[in-house]
Amino acid sequence: MWRRWRFLAMHGGAIDGAGAGSFTPPLSYCEWEERAVEALRSLLFVPGNRREMLQKALNLPADALVPDLEDSVPAGEKENARRVVQGLLPILAQGGRRVIPRVNALSTGLARDDLAAVIGHHTYGISIGKLESARDVRQVSVLIGEMEGRAGVPDGQTRLALWLENARAIVFAYELCSASPRVVAVALGAEDFTDDMDMERTDQGTEFLYARSVVAVAARAADVLALDTPYVNFRDPEGLERDTRLARNLGYKGKFAIHPSQIEPINRIFTPDAQEVEYARRVLKAWDEAEAQGRGSTSVDGKVIDVPMVKRARSLLALSEAIGRRESQGRG
Repeated sequence: MWRRWRFLAMHGGAIDGAGAGSFTPPLSYCEWEERAVEALRSLLFVPGNRREMLQKALNLPADALVPDLEDSVPAGEKENARRVVQGLLPILAQGGRRVIPRVNALSTGLARDDLAAVIGHHTYGISIGKLESARDVRQVSVLIGEMEGRAGVPDGQTRLALWLENARAIVFAYELCSASPRVVAVALGAEDFTDDMDMERTDQGTEFLYARSVVAVAARAADVLALDTPYVNFRDPEGLERDTRLARNLGYKGKFAIHPSQIEPINRIFTPDAQEVEYARRVLKAWDEAEAQGRGSTSVDGKVIDVPMVKRARSLLALSEAIGRRESQGRG
């Protein structure tokens, strides 16, 4: 999913650039492992039983649509929501847009019917919450595999975006993130988490900063995307800007939105700007020149350039390219 930096040991073995016993070898022993970069900056929740809202979402610039079968759908509307989302999936996925329906939790007894309704060739992935253990994730994965078989979808095609929503899930964050190869993203559910902790959620978010950080670190360790919790006060654009910039600084790669007005600022903040792109290119140019001359170090604007900086520069440029491709698809 991401492009990862790996180091080749002098004896020919591969050693990841993280973890106990890792090291930084000479430049000639560094290589760049190619992986597809996914741009999921903004993910818009839309109530699954609101056909007109789902149709309007087609004209919005969100990287992904999340037709919701869970919290935003009343109990008496669950079956209707399944039918509406199922019927609109081919349209929602037009232009290569990612469609990631959120289904009800395993504990509700509704997940199986939800999955049967929405898994198909047009569904990029499934979003599900209330998971507390790796066993829960594997159980969901098995259910998805069963529904893929029924729908004629290749086994393993449907991805998973997990919601970590209580204290237990935070404690076992890495285990959840790495429990299945289907998992490509993980998000903190701040509303449920603060409720579980008996805390009041504020716009500043200091009360769940620790949990937010844990999720970002666990996601990185498991090589999956960290997606940030929604900013629920959609009439506070300044607060959204502040909250989204904090999320990016913590290592998040995208953010869920609950209102169309939130999409543009989220996309903008999670998109590398022209200055960042230009600097990244200069870093790589300086690094390549140093390597060609047999030098083990170089500098740009008075700053020493090392392997982590090169890694960040390449990741940033790869993300910028992926966003460019995504936006070209949207215009096509």
